[in-house]
Amino acid sequence: MEVQQFYYDNKIVKKFLYATMLWGIVGMLVGLLLAFMFMFPNLTDGISWLSFGRLRPLHTNAVIFAFVGNAIFAGVYYSTQRLLKARMFSDFLSNFNFWGWQAIIVAAAITLPLGYSTSKEYAELEWPIDIAIALVWVAFGANLIGTMIKRRQRHLYVAIWFYVATFVTVAVLHIFNSLELPVNALKSYSVYAGVQDALVQWWYGHNAVAFFLTTPFLGLMYYFVPKAANRPIYSYRLSIVHFWSLIFIYIWAGPHHLLYTALPDWAQNLGVAFSVMLIAPSWGGMINGLLTLRGAWDKVRTDPTLKFMVVAITGYGMATFEGPMLSLKNVNAIAHFSDWIIAHVHVGALAWNGFLTFGMIYWLVPKMFKTRLASLGLANFHFWIGTLGIILYALPMYVAGFTQALMWKDFNPDGTLVYGNFLETVNEIMPMYWMRAIGGSLYIIGACVMIYNVVVTIRSGSKVEDELAEAAALIRVSKKRTPGETFHTWLERKPIQLTILATVAILIGGIIQIVPTILVKSNIPTITSVTPYTPLELEGRDLYIREGCVGCHSQMVRPFRSEVERYGEYAKAGEFVYDHPFLWGSKRTGPDLLRVGGKYSDNWHLNHMYDPQSTSSGSIMPSYSWLVRNKHDRSGIKGKMEAMVSLGVPYSEDDIANAERTMAEQATKIEKNLYTDPDFAKSYEADKTFAAENKQDFVEMRDREIVAMIAYLQRLGTDIKIKTNDESLSQNK
Repeated sequence: MEVQQFYYDNKIVKKFLYATMLWGIVGMLVGLLLAFMFMFPNLTDGISWLSFGRLRPLHTNAVIFAFVGNAIFAGVYYSTQRLLKARMFSDFLSNFNFWGWQAIIVAAAITLPLGYSTSKEYAELEWPIDIAIALVWVAFGANLIGTMIKRRQRHLYVAIWFYVATFVTVAVLHIFNSLELPVNALKSYSVYAGVQDALVQWWYGHNAVAFFLTTPFLGLMYYFVPKAANRPIYSYRLSIVHFWSLIFIYIWAGPHHLLYTALPDWAQNLGVAFSVMLIAPSWGGMINGLLTLRGAWDKVRTDPTLKFMVVAITGYGMATFEGPMLSLKNVNAIAHFSDWIIAHVHVGALAWNGFLTFGMIYWLVPKMFKTRLASLGLANFHFWIGTLGIILYALPMYVAGFTQALMWKDFNPDGTLVYGNFLETVNEIMPMYWMRAIGGSLYIIGACVMIYNVVVTIRSGSKVEDELAEAAALIRVSKKRTPGETFHTWLERKPIQLTILATVAILIGGIIQIVPTILVKSNIPTITSVTPYTPLELEGRDLYIREGCVGCHSQMVRPFRSEVERYGEYAKAGEFVYDHPFLWGSKRTGPDLLRVGGKYSDNWHLNHMYDPQSTSSGSIMPSYSWLVRNKHDRSGIKGKMEAMVSLGVPYSEDDIANAERTMAEQATKIEKNLYTDPDFAKSYEADKTFAAENKQDFVEMRDREIVAMIAYLQRLGTDIKIKTNDESLSQNK
């Protein structure tokens, strides 16, 4: 038998480990800044690129794709080489993966604070960056599959199955959710509209959590937990059931993010059914991970690496019990749009992803640098302060979520809302926001302690070199199953067939849910009174997207008595047919805005954006004063309308040709409305006089960004006319 010598590529692993720690701290610090902005809304007053709406997507992208993404690559590159007994297929692809991914992260860190956003959750990056993500991801996949083909280990271990499913599914999700029509270099519109866009987005959004934050980490769990415990995985058979049932069921569950919305009921119910089923494979994986530690609990008590991994797996179990529970309609009716969801998400992120990453780092760094961890005491301190941080973060958010839900739905005996003012619910949960910020601070302190410990460890160790290894060359056997060989055992030595079957498993659910919603028109009934946005309203909608307003405000009134009483008539699917992208939102830090049109005066909106506390005492909304100052660039309106026409929005040639004149007329009307406020008129004229006397350029109010924003807000919910009880009674008479 020929024994071959080769070298494992450790340098690529080192690069991804360094990037994991760097971007982890950056992403967490942005999150902590956002947490403090709930208590101090004007913390970054007047700085547009540091506003809450623009930083929130930066935080989510940084922790998901920069911190967790780099951790995935580090763990996959290390474990894959050893499980397959082969160096990665291509050093060029490995380095292209690393540097390309870092370039994408930097591009996100620049564009998101500048307001270049698609607004789609976990997919906010604009089209050039989306293309770059696809290219880098394909390079990663090609490298993975190439290594599988040239391997020296006959059978593919369970961790490799999860890596393959991750590559295939994330590629499919990213490409189909990111189908968009470019308008210019950093602006695009989703090819889907309204209900269809919402379904595709949450098919992506839920499964980005499933196949970026879960399946690759399950692969890492299956490799690093047995390695750290020095014990084999508990059950091979359970790992088979876990893998195939998980990847098949997970892909169906996305619609549970859209319960009680305008999404067709059949799609909602499918999402609920498969979400409930999801608990079985999820807990199967948790049990397999925890029972691997049978007989090793003495080691768990003394080894901080295993402590992190135990809490990580436990956090996975908690999050995957809560997910199916939240998908039940009666529970979702309470939890959705509240801080309960924030607690749920962060149990998974901080415990499952964060702690498994920390455990992996503590195990990998001493091995790669051929030394011992500098301080077990500091690692244990990190574990306990991190655990305390998770508890102090999650528990207050659960309390805040329950409080919000109870207050939003509370009625007086006479049928009126007890808490008619949304701000009453906000003020009630401020102590919980303080506790969250404290919990987040403790978690980051722990991460900083880890980095210090790792740096000291690295300095005491040797330089990372490619590791010499040897293994027997793989002898190719018949493509057919050998006598006594089970189907799955045969499949484990067939990487291409395994990849194809995994692809089929994840495509079935997506096709059955999405294709009918897009192709069957009766699923989205039209409403004749719903018309396209005017050019100025379209521009205002783009500003709404730029400022990240969707991060705090929903545009989806659900058919509950409490919501109809508070916000107005519940949402209809046909209202959103011209919305590219949809803006239903997923969190109500502020009230729903679907029916805000005509509810307040133009002056109220101007004052509210300039100084929210002046119109809403106790508001935690930050000031968007630059909207009131900035001149609005409307030169691209014709290109935007032409793009909309390509997407099916019925603008005529005259509409496009006269767009600038139409905008000027609507803007002038809003400016005239603003003059009805004596205080505004006096201040505005004073500013104009000051500019003239000092020979400064003066931007007319009708040309400012705030006017377009007002036009959009005043349009919301006005397409359909709902008869009031008084009107119905008068007609009956």
